[in-house]
Order: sequence, then C-alpha cells, then structure tokens
Amino acid sequence: MPDAIHGSSLIPCLRYRDAHAMIDWLCHAFGFEKHAVYDDDAGGVAHAQLVHGNGMLMLGSVRDDTFGRRIAQPDEVGGRETQCTYVVVADCRRHYEHAITAGAMIVDKYEVKDYGGAGYSCRDPEGHLWSFGSYDPWA
Repeated sequence: MPDAIHGSSLIPCLRYRDAHAMIDWLCHAFGFEKHAVYDDDAGGVAHAQLVHGNGMLMLGSVRDDTFGRRIAQPDEVGGRETQCTYVVVADCRRHYEHAITAGAMIVDKYEVKDYGGAGYSCRDPEGHLWSFGSYDPWA
C-alpha cells in the first residue's frame, strides 16, 4: 500500500521547446498556477511544477538527455500523442470558452457526455493534447 499522498499520486511530465512561454500560456489559458520553476544554465527550464486543484504537472525544456531521448515532441511525429492529460474543471463551458480565447486549438468541441458531465479536447501551442471536463471519476 502506498504511503499517504498530499495531492495527486499521478503527475504528467512534458517537455516544451519554449518552456518559459508555455508555463505562462498554461497558467493563462488553462488555469494552472506556478508551484516551482528552476532555470537551467542555457536559459531554459530545468524543471517546473504547475498545479491545478490538487493535481500537478511537471515540465521542462526539450533537451538531449536520457529522458528527452525517450519521448518525441508532437511536431516530430505528425502531431500525434501517445497519451493525453485529463483535467477536471468545475465550469467546463467557461473553461472551454477561455481556452478558445487564449488560442487553444480545439480538436473535440465542448459537449455534454452520455456518462455524465461535459468536456472538450484541445492542443496547446506546441501541439500537446489536453482534455478537460466536469466529469470527476472520484465523485
């Protein structure tokens, strides 16, 4: 059994070509908040932690290291992803409209789901796929 967790025990990790710009964009467009940002010697981001509710996202700048050689950026693989982060939001319609205004590329429009709640999917400016919805599997 795992020890007590103070937040989410699953934390997605992403790399971005312009991590500083994407941190600002993710906070503005999706409602993340900066928890910690550590710069590297090259002016990029060595490691950052963004929070949304009790969830967290870790990210850093694209670089040629062990982790970086294991993943591909969306623009390197025709915009495809092998996973998507789902974020529970209280007011999905409002979140959707704000994301559009902020420049998110909508790939699945807002809709009420048969299984409950509502949701939509989009890409951030570097092509990573995100899904937002009011369906809370914990509720």
